[in-house]
Amino acid sequence: MRGRTKMTGTLGLRSGIGVAALILPAILAAQETPVSDAVSPDNRIAITPTPDWVDPSRPQPVPDDVQGAVFIRKQDTIIRLTDDGARSYQGQMIRMLQSQALQVGNIAIAWNPASGNAEVHALKIHRTGRVIDVLDTASFEILRREDQLETAMLDGLLTATLQVPDLRVGDDLEIEFSIPLHDPTLGATSHGLLFLGDAPPPGKFRLELSWADGQEPRTRLTPQFDAVAQRGPDAVSLRFDNPSTALPPRDAPPRYAWQRVLEFSDFEDWASVSRRFAQLFDTARALDPDSPLREEADIIAAAHDGDLSRAQAALKLVQQQVRYVYVGLNGGNFTPASADETWQRRYGDCKGKTAMLLAMLDLLGIEAEAVLVNNTLANDGFDQRLPSPGLFDHVLVRAEIEGKTYWLDGTLPPVIEARTDPFFDYRHVLPLDPQGADLQAIVDRPHTLPQQMGLIEYDARAGFEQPAQIVQTTVSRGAAALQEYLQFSSVSANQLKSALASQLEGSRMWDRIEDVRYRFDTATQASILTIMGTGTIDWDADDDGSYSLSLPGGGFSPPSRRQRAAEYGDVPFWQEKTYSCHATTVRLPEGTDLANWDFNSTIDTKIFGRLYYRMMEERDDRTVRMVRGSRVETPEISAARARRDNGRLDDFDNSKARLTYDPSRTMDSWNNPQPVPATYEIDWTGPDAPCLPSDVLSDD
Repeated sequence: MRGRTKMTGTLGLRSGIGVAALILPAILAAQETPVSDAVSPDNRIAITPTPDWVDPSRPQPVPDDVQGAVFIRKQDTIIRLTDDGARSYQGQMIRMLQSQALQVGNIAIAWNPASGNAEVHALKIHRTGRVIDVLDTASFEILRREDQLETAMLDGLLTATLQVPDLRVGDDLEIEFSIPLHDPTLGATSHGLLFLGDAPPPGKFRLELSWADGQEPRTRLTPQFDAVAQRGPDAVSLRFDNPSTALPPRDAPPRYAWQRVLEFSDFEDWASVSRRFAQLFDTARALDPDSPLREEADIIAAAHDGDLSRAQAALKLVQQQVRYVYVGLNGGNFTPASADETWQRRYGDCKGKTAMLLAMLDLLGIEAEAVLVNNTLANDGFDQRLPSPGLFDHVLVRAEIEGKTYWLDGTLPPVIEARTDPFFDYRHVLPLDPQGADLQAIVDRPHTLPQQMGLIEYDARAGFEQPAQIVQTTVSRGAAALQEYLQFSSVSANQLKSALASQLEGSRMWDRIEDVRYRFDTATQASILTIMGTGTIDWDADDDGSYSLSLPGGGFSPPSRRQRAAEYGDVPFWQEKTYSCHATTVRLPEGTDLANWDFNSTIDTKIFGRLYYRMMEERDDRTVRMVRGSRVETPEISAARARRDNGRLDDFDNSKARLTYDPSRTMDSWNNPQPVPATYEIDWTGPDAPCLPSDVLSDD
């Protein structure tokens, strides 16, 4: 388990303080080999006495019947807020119960040197009445760790590492240290949280927030913490002996995962967060009088007509000509690099790219602002949290162009243009306004286009036992589409064909790959891969001359029952938004009578907020067509609705889409309520694919 004292963001805007008591103690970790450089020997970690603001807990005796790899005899996690910022103290004594627990002796203490120094107060082994001071014979090595280079992140952290020698099963390992926690940009303006994990190991835990005179923050505790909190004039303390498991309700919205959390913040409201960060970006977007970006803006203005076309060109410049690298060096965690600096060095994180894009739009006369967002599912429930920039991990641009609102993200590949809705789903965003803006909710709507599609054409006209011509197209949108684009667009067409042929030829479906085509459709933000070749269709043959075939992607797995213990009452149920579509066309073997062909059921139902649709059609052109679509219409449903739909599960049709041929029977004709186009008759990858019932699509 990796241990760090601040939560990290995905695309460059990294959050502030967060200290956890989890399955193994925070900060102590079994480390993989990082990319790192040794720091000068003069830059040693200080060995100092325990701070006077800490009153260490007494260790708890180890029970005779204890189970598990470790027993936490004590773990003190204390955050201290002062005029100079914040520090975190960790004091832990851990009994090694099994050999796999000895990895706890691989110690790594990470901190931001721009915020201050790390200090070690004790590192000892307690063994059958003896106390062994590890620091008498071993010392920390200070590394500048860039262990996330593969994800283009330069965070500038220092790490003190030490492999505790001669640590044995049965020993108690004791460590005390403190590190700075505040972000250099915000200084003594504090924000963050303390939390206890869902299933900590047995032992004694103490979480405490304390403050010097004049530094008391606003606090908010979840009910489980509020019930046991000990409040004093300068501290809030929480103590647990062998804390119980506190798992969130199953299938509940992400906001219910906040079980045992203490939040704190010096920000009075969201408007104050907005104003503070607006100042940073206003400074970063300001250009020097002789800035080369002014010439770039002139080129764009001359080459493009209209604000939208110019904004797209400015966005593409930032996306293509400035590579993405998270830059957290020299206190750059919250402070954006200037637009000029980002352009000069041709790399930047989301903050630097946003500042540069804002500057370009300013030159083009386009009104735009920076907006803080969160690119994870954890963005649910922000309106129930204390105002804190630590809730966000990314920043992008929102602009008013030709009477519409557009979202522009300079960190995404250039195929993702300015959009009237964000590329990722956000529940709440925070615009950065010099006058201050409130947290804004984003209307949650179902996907208008399928995020995953599978399109297959089987040309079986040569006969049941002969190889068929096959055309298979897969379509992805969203994050998966970007991953495919970065993978497939970086190789030539011949390289892509060779790679897929090597992988697929001789498989159950493919005998030979004849052609491969890839494109990214910017209009629908779709990654589209088409494979053409020959293969064997998996017909099920009977001795009486009949055949049957299960069409790929045609069936539905039955949804799980939505049920919880009565203690969770009316907590709603939640599911991630999805929209998938599969379409298959089969050209029937020559010599067979169309009247001897049949298929099974069609489906049109909605259960647990998700729509299930399957339509099949037989045409006189000797084809059978199938479309199967599924979309989450309501990600969050009430417990009452879940109970009602539980009663409908027995009637759910989970059959595969089945095509049958029986030369001895004349099949009944189907009266299809909706036609199904063949995969080659319309552009299924476009915005008008009939993946759902027509009445649903007309409402989108």
